[in-house]
Amino acid sequence: MSLIEPGHGAGDILGAHLWRVIEESLGLLVVEAHLPDTLKNPQGQLFGGFTPTYVDMVSLFTARAGVPVDDDEAKPWLTTINMRCDYFEPIIDDHFVIRGEVVNRRGRTVLVATKFFQDEVMAAHAVTTIREMPGV
Repeated sequence: MSLIEPGHGAGDILGAHLWRVIEESLGLLVVEAHLPDTLKNPQGQLFGGFTPTYVDMVSLFTARAGVPVDDDEAKPWLTTINMRCDYFEPIIDDHFVIRGEVVNRRGRTVLVATKFFQDEVMAAHAVTTIREMPGV
């Protein structure tokens, strides 16, 4: 199962239409992502500035993961209001796993933790605060 279809600006940059959803349940999303050559620095690593783009995409989809879809009901727009990324290892593998998990949900505010793994090693960790914007 894919996460997003081609035609989304940020998704296209990341090649997100090629990601594979490994697991999805209420407040949990695990995907196998890949590292396009266009996002690598001269050392062949994920350029650090693109890591938050991966985080943002996964966090936003995690906030809605497992939530029942009612096609007649308008979905609130999600906007990222804060993000912090910590880097532990350079991401060099062609494929890696990103795990997003809702840590807290209160009213229209959602806190998501996102972790990047190469094999069993956590390469990056991020915390994102998302706000649901009604009526958009």
